[in-house]
Amino acid sequence: MIPLLLVLVGTAALVAGWWLLRGLGPKARIGRILAATHVVEVGRAIQLAEAGEPRYVGVGGRLDADEPWEDESGRPLVFRRSSLERREGSAWVAFEEDRRSAPFQVSGALEHIGVDADAIDDGLVVVTRESEGTAADVPDRAPAGTPPTTPIRLRVEFLSTIDHALVLGVPTATPGGPVMTAGLGRPLIVTTLEPAEAMRLLAEGRQTTTRAITGLLLGGGLVVMVGLGWAVADAFL
Repeated sequence: MIPLLLVLVGTAALVAGWWLLRGLGPKARIGRILAATHVVEVGRAIQLAEAGEPRYVGVGGRLDADEPWEDESGRPLVFRRSSLERREGSAWVAFEEDRRSAPFQVSGALEHIGVDADAIDDGLVVVTRESEGTAADVPDRAPAGTPPTTPIRLRVEFLSTIDHALVLGVPTATPGGPVMTAGLGRPLIVTTLEPAEAMRLLAEGRQTTTRAITGLLLGGGLVVMVGLGWAVADAFL
């Protein structure tokens, strides 16, 4: 009876941990991919693209572009995404987004490979610039019917040619040359942070939940193993 109870309790803990893990959303998945993906030299990524061998890998290097543009602070940008969001309950909901990009690549010591800017989505992990106000500050841009006191924030994410980045994706041959893009069921990930720092940023505000998930998954697995081992020992002894 006790072994069966242990297995049931352990299974319940595993299910609870899995449920909490799914609730973390795409950021948790991106963190797991960052932790597990093998990083190769740019030249090796180019070889994979030219050979038509689909593999999800990471490459690191300097971001370069022939025609970057300058923002209001004089930074030479290759990608910028800004969004206006309004507060709805405990969540921020985007109602306006603007994207701009220039063709760019990540360069190693001697070689470079393009980055598919159109594929950048949840996988962009950079320090976000934010400013907050109310709907009264942007009356011509807030959705119709939004109360003037509704909290509004502007979020800006960008990549520039002064950055070094880690790019994770599938090296793919295109008419314009090899590029890193999304594939094999995984997103294109671009971060200007060290992997450990990027994962801390992705987990920001969720440390308690991630610790609970770790405890449930490890503890649940251990309890299930003890229960099964006990049951096997009872059966033979």
